[in-house]
Amino acid sequence: MATHVKVVAVLFIVFGALGALMALFSSVIFSALAAIVGSTQDPDASLGVAVLGLTGATLTIVLLVLAIPYIICGFGMLTLRPWSRILGIVLAAISLVRIPFGTIFGIYALIILFNKETEALFQKA
Repeated sequence: MATHVKVVAVLFIVFGALGALMALFSSVIFSALAAIVGSTQDPDASLGVAVLGLTGATLTIVLLVLAIPYIICGFGMLTLRPWSRILGIVLAAISLVRIPFGTIFGIYALIILFNKETEALFQKA
């Protein structure tokens, strides 16, 4: 069961890293869009740049806020911290709505994290 816990922990870290990468990518995309809109001679371009900047910043922050708990949980599970099992259950349940990969991962993580052997593994640590 320890191998399955390590696999789930690494998958948490990977999903968190992908979320952080999406945050970085969205920031770059919205900055480029704002630069394109700002370079036009349209009098309303300044409003468009402001809206794109605010939207990009908000999206980046939201994606980072959603990604960071996955990374923290993954590292906590690698060191068998008892709190990381509970956080993993919550994050796996949230992942169920991310069709199709999040659903597959969420089901796998919930099966592993609700197992009695896994519970005992985290209590020993």
